[in-house]
Amino acid sequence: MELHHPELTAAAVVALAALLCGALMTRMKQPAIVGYILAGVVLGPSGFTLVSNREAISTLAEFGVLMLLFAIGMKLDLRKFLSVWKTALFTTLLQIAGSVGTAMLLRHALGWSMGLSLVLGCAVAISSTAVVIKMLEGAGELDTPVGRTTVGILIAQDMAVVPMMLLLEAMESNAIAPTDITKVVLSMLVLAVLFWGLSKGKVRLPLTGRVIHDSDLSTLAALAWCFGAAALSGVLDLSPAYGAFLGGVVLGNSDHRDTLVKRTQPIQSVLLMVFFLSIGLLLDFKFIWKHLGAVLTLLLMVTLFKTALNVAALRLLRQDWPSAFLAGVALAQMGEFSFLLAETAKAGHLITAQETRLVVAVAVLSLILSPFWLFTMRRMHRVASHVSSFHELVSGLYGNEAGAVARAARRVHRLARRDRWRDDENAGPGAGI
Repeated sequence: MELHHPELTAAAVVALAALLCGALMTRMKQPAIVGYILAGVVLGPSGFTLVSNREAISTLAEFGVLMLLFAIGMKLDLRKFLSVWKTALFTTLLQIAGSVGTAMLLRHALGWSMGLSLVLGCAVAISSTAVVIKMLEGAGELDTPVGRTTVGILIAQDMAVVPMMLLLEAMESNAIAPTDITKVVLSMLVLAVLFWGLSKGKVRLPLTGRVIHDSDLSTLAALAWCFGAAALSGVLDLSPAYGAFLGGVVLGNSDHRDTLVKRTQPIQSVLLMVFFLSIGLLLDFKFIWKHLGAVLTLLLMVTLFKTALNVAALRLLRQDWPSAFLAGVALAQMGEFSFLLAETAKAGHLITAQETRLVVAVAVLSLILSPFWLFTMRRMHRVASHVSSFHELVSGLYGNEAGAVARAARRVHRLARRDRWRDDENAGPGAGI
C-alpha cells in the first residue's frame, strides 16, 4: 500500500502558504489576494520550486476567473450601476483610447513590437476589480457615491475585456473578420437588453427558489448557474467569462441574492486563491533582475500614467476633485485580466515569451504595490497643502510609521543590552577564565 502521496502533500503546502501569506497581508491591512500572489512567488520557480508545474492548477485557475466574474455579477446592484453607467462607460472608453494611443506613440521610442504595444495598451486600461473593491471596503468607501462610481467603472472595464480578447485573437490572422464584429455587437446587445429587463424589478427563479433552504442544493444551484451560463456562452463562441458574469447578474437581481452570495462565498474564496496563486507562479525574478531598469521604468510609467489619466477622465466628466482623485488613484494598477490578455496574445503569436514575462512582471508588481500607492496618495492629498519643503512632505507621509519603527528598534536594542548585562552578572568575575 502506497503511504506517500506527494500530490496531497503539495496541496497541503499550497493551502498553508496561502493562509499564512493571506493572513500576513490582512494583518498589514492589505488585501489577502496580494498574499496569495506572494504565496505563488514563494512556492513557484522564483522561490522554493515546490510547485513547478503551473499547468497542474491551470484548470482550477480558469474556474477562479469564472467565479470572479460570477461574484462580480452577483454583487452588482443594477439600479446603482445604471445611475452611474454614463460616467463608467465614457471613463472606460477614455482609458482604453488613452492607454492604447499612448502605447502606440511610445512604440518606436522604446522599441516595442506592434503586438506588445497593443497588449500593453489594453492591459494598462484594465484595473483589478478584486483589489480595488477590497481597498474601498477597507477605506469604508465602497457604498459611497465615489465607491459606486469606481465599481461602475470596474464593471465597464470587465465587460470591455471580451472585445479586447476578440481583437487580439483576430490580430493573429492580421484581419478582423465580420464574425468577430458580430460577436462584440451581439454580446453588448445581450448585456444591454438584460440590464434593461432586470432593472424593472427582482426576478423570480422557480427551480432555484425550491432548493434555496437546503444549503447543499442551493450552493450547487448557484454553481450550475455560473458554469452553465459560461458553457452556453462558450457554445455561442463568446467568452465563457462573459457568460459567467451574466449568470451572476441574473442571480444577483433575484429574490435570493443574499442567500446565494453567502452560500457560494467559501467556494469563491478557494478558487480565487488558486487563481491569484497561479499568477504568482508566473513571476520570474531572474527575468526581473536581468531587466530591472525596464521593469521598474514601465511600472512607474504605468502607475503615474494611469493615475493622471483616470483623474483627468473623471474631471472631464465633471466629477468633483476629491471623488476624481480617490477613484483615479484606486484604479491605478493593472488588473487580473491583464494576464489573460497576455496569454491570449502569446497563444496567437502576437508577443514573444519574453514580452509575456515583461507584461506579467509589471502587472504583478502593480497589483502588489497598489494598496501602498493608494495609501501614499491619499495621505499626500491631505498633507500637501500644509508643507513647504520635500522634507516636510516625506515626514508628513511616513513620519508616524518611521517613528514607530524607530521606537521599536530602540526598544529591541534596550532589551538586548539588558539581557547581555544580566548574562555578564550571572557569569561572575571568573567566567572568562
